[in-house]
Amino acid sequence: MRLRTMAACVAIAGMVSGAAIALSDFMSKEPVPPELASAGKWMPQGPEAPQNVDILVTLPATAWAEDAPDLGPLPLLQVAFADRPVQAIKPPLSTWSRDIAPGETLDFLLSEAGLAAPDRAEVALALGAEYDLRRLRPGHSVTVASTVDGSPRTVSLAVEDGVRIEVVFGEQLSTQVVAPDPEIVTLAGEAVIDSSIFAALDEAGIPARFSVDLAQMLGGTVDFRREMAGGETLRLLWREARVGEDRIGQPDLAFAALEIGGSLYEIVWPDDGSGQATIYVDGEVLRVFAQPVEGARLSSVFGRRTHPVFGNVRMHTGVDFAAARGTPVQATAPGRVNFIGWRGGYGRVVEILHGSDTMTRYAHLSAVPEDLAQGQRVAAGDVIGRVGATGTATGPNLHYEVLVDGRPTDPLSDDRLAEAAESDADDTAALSRLAEARALLNENLGSEIAKTTTERL
Repeated sequence: MRLRTMAACVAIAGMVSGAAIALSDFMSKEPVPPELASAGKWMPQGPEAPQNVDILVTLPATAWAEDAPDLGPLPLLQVAFADRPVQAIKPPLSTWSRDIAPGETLDFLLSEAGLAAPDRAEVALALGAEYDLRRLRPGHSVTVASTVDGSPRTVSLAVEDGVRIEVVFGEQLSTQVVAPDPEIVTLAGEAVIDSSIFAALDEAGIPARFSVDLAQMLGGTVDFRREMAGGETLRLLWREARVGEDRIGQPDLAFAALEIGGSLYEIVWPDDGSGQATIYVDGEVLRVFAQPVEGARLSSVFGRRTHPVFGNVRMHTGVDFAAARGTPVQATAPGRVNFIGWRGGYGRVVEILHGSDTMTRYAHLSAVPEDLAQGQRVAAGDVIGRVGATGTATGPNLHYEVLVDGRPTDPLSDDRLAEAAESDADDTAALSRLAEARALLNENLGSEIAKTTTERL
């Protein structure tokens, strides 16, 4: 149709041109040149048919808009809205954080963070409801998040073991305690003893506090000063609780192996929290011993010393274990509760009889279990009290005594407790625990020394 339309337009244009020329010829006095006259008679020719076309598409003669179907008005697009509330835009927050330095108080840090006195008082009350603020010490940290105008939004206090107490400002002040979910990892190491166990562990990058545990376990069996010639190798296996790369709390010993004078001393600590350890010599059970305070620091030994309160030299009839107030105190051997109460400078005391001639005394306790009664039987590792500072004490600690026929003896060298504990020991289970501990140590050490030890054992 377009070809025909174009041809018609050309024909009309030619006719108009011819008429114009004829009118010009009529009006002109001069004759028209023959070339111009022939040009005026020219008419356009129709288009030639296309050549070499296999398919010829014939369009309808009348394809006009009025022939198109009536589609009606187009529908409007429908916009779908999500059925959820529009989130409010939170204002930007600025964060201030700093560790507590020696001599600083919580109020001082909150003041430095920009909190007004009323806010500081509210925060102190909220934190104090969840944590004893008297236990704050250097290394704890305070973090304050505030809006751009200085209004506090959250105050967070990070304390020991990764615990964080958080105060949130709102219509009402709210407090929450966030405790981490640590991963328990098992580690192994070895140290060569040249001067002391403490120095050897420290040099090897192993927690030096393990020397206290070893002194408690082997102090009554091995004379470290006389029997160690130097060059002995100590191999240890221990557990740590970690959150990411940070260690939470104190590590716990699981296994120790030390060869002295041709004898191999090994100690296996349980993983059930009872603290009841088994000591082996050359692969045989020597004794079962429960530490009175798990992981505590041995702060004072048996013998004459300068009294920390009175200042004079007098006999120290037991050993002291420094630990935080409230730390569980455990019976070191099976026996029967003989006394619960107060004894002068000892403060709150629990005494346990082991047979007819041996008694253990646990002094300066802050509390005793409500269900613990005189005459009750207890096993090694049972909790019989909590560390405190009752009586004559300079700070929280356990004073632990062993009396034989009423006379004090060195708790780290008395064999009667070992005999009492051995009566409850199952040698088959104990030897099985030893084999498992050896295998786990060798697996974690992964060294040729560990393989040699396994072959020798």
